[in-house]
Amino acid sequence: MEGEPSAGVRVALGISYHGGHYQGWQSQLSGKTVQDQLEAALSRFANHRVSTLCAGRTDAGVHGLMQVVHFDTPLDRPEVAWVRGPNALLPRDIAVQWARVVPKAFHCRASAVSRRYVYVVMQSPVRPSLDRGRVGWVYRPLQLEVMQQAAQQLIGEHDFTSFRASACQALSPVKHMRRIAISRRGAYWRFEFEANAFLHHMIRNIMGCLLYIGEQRQPPEWINAVLDARDRDAAAPTFSPDGLYFLGPRYDPHWGLPEDSPLLDGLP
Repeated sequence: MEGEPSAGVRVALGISYHGGHYQGWQSQLSGKTVQDQLEAALSRFANHRVSTLCAGRTDAGVHGLMQVVHFDTPLDRPEVAWVRGPNALLPRDIAVQWARVVPKAFHCRASAVSRRYVYVVMQSPVRPSLDRGRVGWVYRPLQLEVMQQAAQQLIGEHDFTSFRASACQALSPVKHMRRIAISRRGAYWRFEFEANAFLHHMIRNIMGCLLYIGEQRQPPEWINAVLDARDRDAAAPTFSPDGLYFLGPRYDPHWGLPEDSPLLDGLP
C-alpha cells in the first residue's frame, strides 16, 4: 500500500453508524473505533493510506446519522465509487451515505457553521428491549412545558463550564446554543440540539438537567443557577449515551453538501 497522497482531490463523505460496538469515533490503538474501521476500508479501496478528519467526535455508544469527514487522494474516481467501494468493505453497522468532491478550501470541521444532535428517550416503567442502545430510558413521567422553559434559558451564548466533562480539551467553554426543540410521540421523547460547537459530554450533561426538571425534581429556573455556577458539580449526573445521535454539521450552501439525513425519519 502506498503512503499518504500529496496531490489530487479532496473528497467529503457523509457517514452513518451504530455506535454500540465501538469505543467512540476517534482512532485508538485497539482499532475498535468508527474512524479506524472507516480508514481501513478507504485505504483498501484506494490502495493508499487514507487519513480522515471529522466534523465532530462522538463518544462510545453514540450513533451517527450524518457524520461528515474529508480526506485527500490522488485518485480520480466517480463520486458513487466512494460510496459503493468502501461500503463493500465496511462492517454492516457503518455506511457511507454520500460522497462529494470538494474544493481544497473545504474543511469538514472548520467550515461547519453549526452541529446538531438528537436524543431519543423512552418514557416507560419497563426498560427498553428491542430499542436497547438506540434510546435512553426514564421511568418517571416527564412534563413537557417545564423542560421547554428550562431549555429556552440555554439559548444564546453562554459559558457552559457546568456541563463540561473534566477531560474536555476545548480551548473555551463559551458556546452559542442556537436551538433546542423538545417533542413527544407516544412513549418516545425527542430532544434536538443545535450549536456552533459542543463541549465534551455537554449534551449528556444538559440532558441530565432537563430530565431532572421534567421529572419535577428541580424547577425550570434551576438551569440558570447551574449555568451561573460554572461548576460541573452543580449539575445533574451525566445521562447515558444510549439514544444520542450526531445528526451532523451544517455548512454554507455554496459547498453543495447534503444538509439533512433521511435516517432522522427512522428514529422513534
